[in-house]
Amino acid sequence: MIPEELKQSISDWLTNECNDPGGIKGILPLGGGCINQSCRINSNAGSFFVKFNYSRQYPGMFEAEAKGLQLLRNARCISVPEVLTTLDSGTYTCLIQPFISARLPIPDYWEQAGRDLAMLHRTRSDTWGLDHDNYIGSLPQINHRKTDGIGFLAGCRLFPMAKMAEKQNLLSGTDIKTLEALFGKLSAILPDEAPSLLHGDLWNGNVMTGNTGKICFIDPAVYYGYRETDIAMCLLFGGFPEKFYEAYNETFPLQPGWKQRISLFQLYPLLVHLNLFGKSYQNPVRRALQEYS
Repeated sequence: MIPEELKQSISDWLTNECNDPGGIKGILPLGGGCINQSCRINSNAGSFFVKFNYSRQYPGMFEAEAKGLQLLRNARCISVPEVLTTLDSGTYTCLIQPFISARLPIPDYWEQAGRDLAMLHRTRSDTWGLDHDNYIGSLPQINHRKTDGIGFLAGCRLFPMAKMAEKQNLLSGTDIKTLEALFGKLSAILPDEAPSLLHGDLWNGNVMTGNTGKICFIDPAVYYGYRETDIAMCLLFGGFPEKFYEAYNETFPLQPGWKQRISLFQLYPLLVHLNLFGKSYQNPVRRALQEYS
């Protein structure tokens, strides 16, 4: 259940910002989250989705997520939840969004989702990364802006996660040397494209059907990077229906050879999962590395 301290902060927000002196009328705990706790709050002002955690557990997580969601909303290409506010009660912090009551999917649900993601990826930047760091799952994600994609992929994605795994004895020094050898090959492997605005953590668990019947993308880890990262990520854990990828490619065709690069762009999320969940991801990481050794 939501802590009393945080409950009071939310009640104050409802009173002061939503003109609802009645405060919270009901709380329904929700499952599904492995990092934060979440619940539905009902009030005279409406129903809200709230996720919360200790303020010191993941500093700045909800503020970074709010910035990322706003970037995605500003692109006007994909459906993402609106962020109403973030609150800090002292011990706890939370993010508040309107509660989304899902409707039946529209007839061309997956085709539209593919087209929407393709249009998002047409949102470009002159630099890789972002103006602030954020999180990938519960791990800090480094977004230092860089002018070259190789430097960003190596220095802000693969190497930090690999060194984190090495410190936990999940990768060996030989694995690190194999990764470093890969860096020297990246110029011949990577597509020649400007960085795209990415969801950053795109898999089945981070999509839902929204109140318009279209797909709604949730829990992003936003930055500007190689668009094949989103494609490779959503292929990693079962993937989406083929019609999703067909519609994407009709809207914004991927560069030739993209299927041969899937393992390369899955390496970062595999390293993330190695650090989060341990040795069960050791062999998948090593197999991905060996493809380019």
